[in-house]
Amino acid sequence: MSYYRKKFANSVLQHRSRLRRFLTKTENNPPAALDAMADVADKEVWKEIDCLECSNCCRTMTPTYTFKDLQRISKYLGMTISQLKAKWLYKNREGEWMNVKTPCQFLDRKTNMCSIYAVRPADCAEFPHLNKRKLTDYIHVHKQNVNHCPATFKMVEKLMDLVNNDRLLVEQPEPYK
Repeated sequence: MSYYRKKFANSVLQHRSRLRRFLTKTENNPPAALDAMADVADKEVWKEIDCLECSNCCRTMTPTYTFKDLQRISKYLGMTISQLKAKWLYKNREGEWMNVKTPCQFLDRKTNMCSIYAVRPADCAEFPHLNKRKLTDYIHVHKQNVNHCPATFKMVEKLMDLVNNDRLLVEQPEPYK
């Protein structure tokens, strides 16, 4: 395990329950400017996080594959959808197609790069879903992802700081002269 992922795993063990409690509290009683705070936190997070240092999502989670994903990926790989499913996927209880195993079969574990990046599943392209929709509608996903994703972890930490200190770090427009 890389130093980066080891350090992240230790942080999760140390702070997971505190972050999840904050998310539950925020979900139940969201501050008025929560979505604006989430936008600020999101921008700050991506100044610090490089997904290629980690790839923990590809190592510990599996995306769900839509029919469009299956069409796009199978064409890219030169196989039929049936062959793609038989080789790497299974259908879960909800009827969603998912990887049979982790780490993801498309992850190059030496470079942390995706071998099908140009046609990767939409679920992967949108991960970690930090600004996917109104934050309160997606907190349940962040509660799960905080265990797997340093960007989500950092986002929740920054959001907690913004909410607890009741501050919004948005740039103020220049006053008219």
